[in-house]
Amino acid sequence: MNSKITKSLKFLAFLAVGALLFWLVYKDQDVERLKSILKNDVNYWWVLLSLVLGLLSHVSRTIRWNLMIEPLGKTPRTLNTFLAVMVGYLMNLVLPRMGEISRCGVLSRYENMSFTQLIGTVVVERIIDVIMLLLLTLTIIIGQFGQVIQFLDNNPEVKAQLSNIAFSPWAVLIIAAIVTSLVFFRRRLLHTKALGKVRVILSNFSEGLRSFKGMKNKWAFLVHSVFIWVMYYLMLYVIFFSFDFTSHLSAIAGLTTFVLGSYGMVAPVQGGIGAWHFMVMQVLMVYGIDKADGMVFALLAHTSMMGMMIILGLISLLILPFINRREAIA
Repeated sequence: MNSKITKSLKFLAFLAVGALLFWLVYKDQDVERLKSILKNDVNYWWVLLSLVLGLLSHVSRTIRWNLMIEPLGKTPRTLNTFLAVMVGYLMNLVLPRMGEISRCGVLSRYENMSFTQLIGTVVVERIIDVIMLLLLTLTIIIGQFGQVIQFLDNNPEVKAQLSNIAFSPWAVLIIAAIVTSLVFFRRRLLHTKALGKVRVILSNFSEGLRSFKGMKNKWAFLVHSVFIWVMYYLMLYVIFFSFDFTSHLSAIAGLTTFVLGSYGMVAPVQGGIGAWHFMVMQVLMVYGIDKADGMVFALLAHTSMMGMMIILGLISLLILPFINRREAIA
């Protein structure tokens, strides 16, 4: 019961933060103008193409995850893996970072696999995704240096946050405390029962991490890793053509919007709500887009992305038990 209460409180807290951020961004927006633009001035065929590109990225992520699972001696059904991935996206909208745990739990249940091994593979996935995001960040810093500096100058709070993260003394103190504890108390720790259980978990976890080393087709894994991020980028960029006021922006402007917007998704709120809208709006302003127009763009792009994840996630939750029950009977 306490666990359920804690989860509910976390959900409400994160939702409240997201709602506050969203309200701060949109509180001065002319609602009637927004409705008019969304009703009369949007080419929704581009939005539909965006959703197709997003779906392709999810399919690619499914195939990439299966490639990582193969070295563990398991061959999960592609449909189960895809549905697990979509449930994960849905759960991220309930609690930030809950999706990774949820999709591992789903696949572990329906494919009879080690949960901790699956977590290890997801950690490798996330490491690769972080590397991809950093490479894209480096690309826009080199290619759009002036625009990035202007963005940071326009948003000193973002600049301060990045500086605090990079030079935080707390991070150094925490690392030093952990290392010191391990040095002075290592003998006592080695003989505890709890450590024995931790060793089993870590063994399974490390096996999952080593899955990349034993992967038969590493090139396919790398191609899917690039393809996923290309689809993510195009999913946002094609929506530029939905509006007259953004259709003239270049591909590199789209990349800058996508990369800096991605950092808004890292914020501890469901689906980056509010934070993503703010980042995208501010980037578009750097490229000469009116603030009100940038807000409309961000609202449509985010709503379409989140709407697809919610619909596919709910469908996945509903059909997972049915599909696996039917296959078990067969």
